[in-house]
Amino acid sequence: MIRLRAVLLALAALASAAQASDWPPAVRETFLLDREWANPLAPGSTVRAGNLTVAADRLDPVLAKLIEDGLVEVAVGAATSFAPHQAYIDATAGQLGAVSLGDAPGVLLGYHAGRPFAEALSTEDLRAGEKLAWNIRHAYGGDGGAIEPMVWRYIDMASGKVERTIRMKAASLLFRHRLFDAAGPDILPNPSGIFRALYLRVAAPRDIAGTQLLVHRLSDDHARERSWMYHANQRRVRLLASGQTTDAFLGSDIMIEDFLGYNGRIVDMAWTYRGRRVLLLPFFIDETAGADIAFAGRGGCFPAVTWQVRPVDILEAAPKDRRHPLSKRVFYVDAQTATIALGHIYDRAGALWKLGIAAFAHPDHHHPQNASTGAPILAAVSMIDLQARHCTTISGTSRIGGHLSPRQFTVNSLRAHGR
Repeated sequence: MIRLRAVLLALAALASAAQASDWPPAVRETFLLDREWANPLAPGSTVRAGNLTVAADRLDPVLAKLIEDGLVEVAVGAATSFAPHQAYIDATAGQLGAVSLGDAPGVLLGYHAGRPFAEALSTEDLRAGEKLAWNIRHAYGGDGGAIEPMVWRYIDMASGKVERTIRMKAASLLFRHRLFDAAGPDILPNPSGIFRALYLRVAAPRDIAGTQLLVHRLSDDHARERSWMYHANQRRVRLLASGQTTDAFLGSDIMIEDFLGYNGRIVDMAWTYRGRRVLLLPFFIDETAGADIAFAGRGGCFPAVTWQVRPVDILEAAPKDRRHPLSKRVFYVDAQTATIALGHIYDRAGALWKLGIAAFAHPDHHHPQNASTGAPILAAVSMIDLQARHCTTISGTSRIGGHLSPRQFTVNSLRAHGR
């Protein structure tokens, strides 16, 4: 069975390569990255403190320091293409050069679907950072999906003690710019102008079971985002104030603003593109059919997956609001998928505070439902508080697609499921 799947995937890759010859050069270079797949680190090797010099130029500096200090080792895997679904590539090619930024930040003009800015970015372009932020916003992940079960663990990094375990289910639904809906690219009616909705529900432990979170990310980036919490012990829905999205979510090391790498408005940040490097990122082949990913390293705070050498765009985001608890974020964005795989978070004083890691599995080597979707599968997350020596890890089984009703992503649904 495994051999048959390998043959089918190889045939699909050949067909895709043939089709790629017809793509515009910018699209072909963006999604195939032919010239950059050479891996200077041997697959199967492990980067550790004793041999750090062999990989020093392939590591982000924060990760390199953690390896040097003996907190983690990184296993190297073979470089693998994570090209998105053909429909997303076609949409990108169809609007190439037609999408532009508005005069004011947070405005995108002429966008329909696909990657807004597939052309190569330049550090000389003062708005290249904003363009990359829009690419991240519209990165391909399917029209929706769910993670169930989803397990959060709060861990003392020094002792490895798991202080709390929370079991949830999560779901996400794209309301606009959809690619696979026979009814059209938008879910209608949509009077609020929702772009994407996120939903979380806690199943355990008992003291917070039934707690729910609903987030509406709006198409109008200048409109204030909307987040609601249903508190099971109070039996009521509460609209969260904008400042609460930067509070610790359920006592974890993660803010609501951290979801999906960055769950905030583009207009709220000053974006700076810092250029491209070729670095190790946690993209991997998973043959466990989506089983729970293990964690390793100091305290069990690091996803135990292989890392690939991949082209990476480095993006800096500084909050415009001086009351924000952060001074900046630095994102390491996988160039092929436009997903955030590593993030450095700096406190208000400018000191490094947290390291965020998101590990992505290849869709064709994961749960069968994800095969051929072209969507990178979020398999494990770790948010490490480097100052407090504490971490929150997230693992679960992600599935792309499936039946998700828009009614599930409403305030009335929060009330109905909270009874």
